[in-house]
Amino acid sequence: LVVCLLAYHLLFAMFVWSYWKTIFTLPMNPSKEFHLSYAEKELLEREPRGEAHQEVLRRAARDLPIYTRTMSGAIRYCDRCQLIKPDRCHHCSVCDKVNNCVGFSNYKFFLLFLAYSLLYCLFIAATDLQYFVKFWTNGLPDTQAKFHIMFLFFAAAMFSVSLSSLFGYHCWLVSKNKSTLEAFRSPVFRHGTDKNGFSLGFSKNMRQVFGDEKKYWLLPIFSSLGDGCSFPTCLVNQDPEQPSTPAGLNSTTKNPENHQFPAKPLRESQSHLLTDSQSWTESNINPGRGKADLISNPNLGTH
Repeated sequence: LVVCLLAYHLLFAMFVWSYWKTIFTLPMNPSKEFHLSYAEKELLEREPRGEAHQEVLRRAARDLPIYTRTMSGAIRYCDRCQLIKPDRCHHCSVCDKVNNCVGFSNYKFFLLFLAYSLLYCLFIAATDLQYFVKFWTNGLPDTQAKFHIMFLFFAAAMFSVSLSSLFGYHCWLVSKNKSTLEAFRSPVFRHGTDKNGFSLGFSKNMRQVFGDEKKYWLLPIFSSLGDGCSFPTCLVNQDPEQPSTPAGLNSTTKNPENHQFPAKPLRESQSHLLTDSQSWTESNINPGRGKADLISNPNLGTH
């Protein structure tokens, strides 16, 4: 009985802590580097929609770590907030600003909330099971408490099923390094659509969300890697149904218009993912290996 009480209160405390952190953690907004200057805004307003409009945005985004584009290949720009959208960032219709209610700053907390909610419901269902069986075998006293037992078991079991589906789905997203939107619509890079563009492999994908120190993985303490505005990405497409090499792969830095990624980072990253034994340079891409090598700037942040 003591063990059950300790386990119950531990799961309940972790459930409430994770929920609190998920709800009350402020979303991370794009930093000032992504906002246009007053002169750029005036120039953008004067230019009609089209190539001239995009040229203004290309010049403004030249030194930003932005890899993704719109479906038409244009720079992603938020007219409402008047800023260039960082990769994997979208305007939230609820908050009415560019961020995610569940995003970089609280995604780890959201996953832990789902996990502890599921464990909490499974624990209640498991401890209530014996009394639920007695209910159907007439082994309980004929009081109103027997109906409470039945309701508690059904509620815990039903929540367990729904939570297990949602938690399993988000575990899959983490393993593939995808956001919910990217699971339905693959991100578009300059070389084309790549559904695995941000995937670094299972281990590194997990570390981007939960951090390098495993002692913090089960605690709702922020330990995700990166700054939420820039992310390492794959250069070569892993999807066999997509082209094996992106357009412009052989381009050199002598022509900045043909350069695949920004020349300058936004800021120094918290991530150690890019300092592993694997080399993260364009020159090390080996098309004969049959899988994607990774490329990024070691100063870019990760998700």
